[in-house]
This record gives sequence, structure tokens and C-alpha cells, in this order.
Amino acid sequence: MTFRDAWLLATGTLTAVRVPPPGRVDRRVAGLAMLLAPVAVLPLGLAAAVVVLVAGGVGLPPLATAYAVLLVLALGTRAFHWDGLADTADGLTASYSPARSLEVMRTGPVGPAGVVAVVLVSGLQASGLAAVVRHEQGWWAVGLLVCAARSALALACVRGVPAARADGLGVTHVGSVPVIAAVASLLVAAVVVGLAGAGLGSAWATVLGLVAMVAVVLALLLRCVRRLGGVTGDVLGAVVEVSFALLVLAAAAA
Repeated sequence: MTFRDAWLLATGTLTAVRVPPPGRVDRRVAGLAMLLAPVAVLPLGLAAAVVVLVAGGVGLPPLATAYAVLLVLALGTRAFHWDGLADTADGLTASYSPARSLEVMRTGPVGPAGVVAVVLVSGLQASGLAAVVRHEQGWWAVGLLVCAARSALALACVRGVPAARADGLGVTHVGSVPVIAAVASLLVAAVVVGLAGAGLGSAWATVLGLVAMVAVVLALLLRCVRRLGGVTGDVLGAVVEVSFALLVLAAAAA
């Protein structure tokens, strides 16, 4: 039952796919859900790949194709991760008081920092995707990278990273993944991004992109721990979008 509950939790949280609620949610289930995240979002990867194939078939320009992919991914997650990115940016720039910053993240409307963060990260994603979809195997690479980007969630929820709040959506997930399991998840992700890069011409470029992803995610986690006292569910959403941007930019250089 633990595996089933983790699968339902990952799918229901990370996608707009309607599934029954898990029968039990505890730290063990939440940790396994974060490890299953790359597989749970397979419907999103498949949808993104189909968009690239259809867009190529009708002759849609690469940049328009890129934004069509981003639209499908946003709809497929109810823009949940984008909201997390905006709230994280606002919280990190709102005040030097952790309590005030967390309150802004919880209740405040999107501020200037949040808007800038969403525009910049979505722009980076679109520019990377526009280059990737020009390749014959671009559809394959995009689908794989959508899934691989979610491996960053295991890293963000690794044991030792504290939760910034005693309540909230992310509190059960934060710190729930054993270190060895997070490392294993990243190693599997390295294989996946390597396959994506091989189809584009260079597996090393995408693997280096994964290394950059790990470095940036760790830097973001460190900043949040110092600034907010820990990690929230919003930070997990930000991690997903930033990770995808880094992976597609690396793939664009393949």
C-alpha cells in the first residue's frame, strides 16, 4: 500500500491527472512520492513530446512550439510550480524577517520579484526549447527532460534540509528522502538526460546540465535555509521550474 499511496500522492500533487486520494500520507509515503516524481509525470513528458511532433508536422516555428510546450506543461500542473517560483522569489526579497517573508509567500499577491522570476525562467525555458525542437529527435529529448527535471525534488527533500514551517503542503515532504536514495535518483536522471543529449548530438552537454542543476538547486536550498529557516512547498515548485530551464538550456547546446 505504501507504493500505491506514494504513486497517487506524486501523481495527484505533480500533475493535473485526476487520481483517487492516497489512503495514507506520512513521511515514508511522501519520500517515496518524491523519488517517483520523474515517473509520475510521464503523462506530462508524453504530452510535451506530442506537442513537438504535431507542431513540427504543421510547420509551427520553433519559438511558437516552445511556448506551446510550456502552455501544455502549465495546464498539466495547474501552473502549480510557477506559483511556487513566484512566491519563493517574493519571499526571498520581501523582508529580512523570516516570519514576514513566509507570510508574504503564504498570503501575498505576486509581487515584482515574482513576476520577474517567472518571466526570466519561462524565457530561458522557451529559448532552450526553441533550439531543442529544431532537432529531428527534439520531441524525444523534450519528453525525457520534462521527467528528468523532477529528479530535483528528491534532492530538495533530502534528509537534513529543514522545513521552514510547522504546517503547510510541503512539510511532510521536506527532509523525507534518504541521502542514498536522492543520489540514486540523480544517477538515474543522469542516464535519462544522457539519452536525451545523445539524440541531439552530445550526451555530455546534457549531463553537464544536470550537474549545473544540482549545483543551482543546492545553492537555492542553502539560501532558503539561511533566509527563511528552511524549505516550503513553494520552494519545491521553484526547484522544478529552475531545473527544467537548466536542462533544456544544456540540451540546446548539445
